[in-house]
Order: sequence, then C-alpha cells, then structure tokens
Amino acid sequence: MGSGPSILALKGVSYRWSGRGSFALDVPAFSIATSERVLLLGESGSGKSTLLSLICGTITPHAGSVLLSGTDIASLSAGKRDRFRAEHIGLIFQQFNLLPYATVLDNILLSLRFAPQRRARVAHPQQTAQKLCMDLGLPKDTLTAQAGTLSVGQQQRVAAARALIGAPPLIIADEPTSALDAATQATFLDLLFEQTRNAGSTLLMVSHDARLAPQFDRVVQMADIARTAQAAA
Repeated sequence: MGSGPSILALKGVSYRWSGRGSFALDVPAFSIATSERVLLLGESGSGKSTLLSLICGTITPHAGSVLLSGTDIASLSAGKRDRFRAEHIGLIFQQFNLLPYATVLDNILLSLRFAPQRRARVAHPQQTAQKLCMDLGLPKDTLTAQAGTLSVGQQQRVAAARALIGAPPLIIADEPTSALDAATQATFLDLLFEQTRNAGSTLLMVSHDARLAPQFDRVVQMADIARTAQAAA
C-alpha cells in the first residue's frame, strides 16, 4: 500500500452478478495512494473486470464503499456517477474504443465534452492535444488523420492521450499493452509513466503479465485483495 493519502479506497465491497451460478466478488479492503503507479495482476476470470467496473461506477456494490477523491461513488445516482467518472477517471481500454472515422483530434477531445472541470484545465485544447501526441511519439500530422487508419501502436497512444488530457486524478489502463510486441510495449509504458507523472495523475494498470512488475511502484495480485466465488441463484 502506498504511503501517501489515498485517492482510491474500497472497503467491505461485495458484488454479485445476477443469475444461477453467477460470479461473486468480495473486496475487504483495497486502496491506492495519490500519484502511485500500481500494477494489478490476475488471470482471466479472477474478477479484474468486475473490480474496474466498481471503481468506475458502471456498477455499484451490494455492500461497502468505493471512495474516489473522497466521494463514495456508490452513493451517487447513475447520471452523477457518469459525470463523476468523466471528471475524475481517464480510461485506456484494451481495445482502445476509438471512433474509427473521426479524426484523432476529435477522439482526444471527446473526453472533455462531458467533463467541464477537466475542460477548464485545458486553455487551448487543440494545442494541448497536439503536444500530448508529440510527447507520446506520434507523427506531427496525426491530429487530422482518421483514427481507424492508424497502426495498433498509434491507436494505443491516441487512447492514452484521450485519457490524459485535462489531467484526471486517476488513470485506469486495462491490458493496454496486450496487443504489442515487447519493444513497443516498453516504449509505451515509458511514455505513459512520464505523462502521468507530468499530470500528477495516479495510475492503475491491469494486466496478466507479471513481467511488467519491476516498472511499477507496487504490484497487487487480485487473489490477495479479493475473494471470488460462484454465487447461488
């Protein structure tokens, strides 16, 4: 556990997916310190996706609290959770989730559309997006390209720029390097660490690849923080 104040804290959290023989997840306690870089490791089926959904507020626990920046996400209405997530969490999805026919600029700025506080921190959105792209090693003319025409590695960096713009307090990266070769993976992680450090953001990265562990401040195993089971009907 990090030594500084916690930006994220789960306590006594439990969640049950509905249906006979469905998945159940219990997290007695888990926290991340501000500005910490945490790698969360777990095999498929270990509950990583459910945990991320709880942290992001796309689902709410049946018991317990999920505190992000001091706010219990579970206490908010669905609409308020959506707005809170947009302001406080930058997401890098495993499949990137870019709009393929939109320009790179439009994809990056999309994360500010429903986050006025993040948008207020960006005085010049286009210039900021351009600088992020350059800092992430993308070609100068990338902003005007359609996202779907880029390579996998380039799309991944656009997804990172979209998550980072406006300096959200927490960046969550869900298996962002799984489709990359070792060299591209290492380059991307170096760039991601640099950008989260510049923004003062906390990083939670989820993976099944234990080889990434030495690059993080702390490594957490899903099995050490959560209990999983097949729930009764």
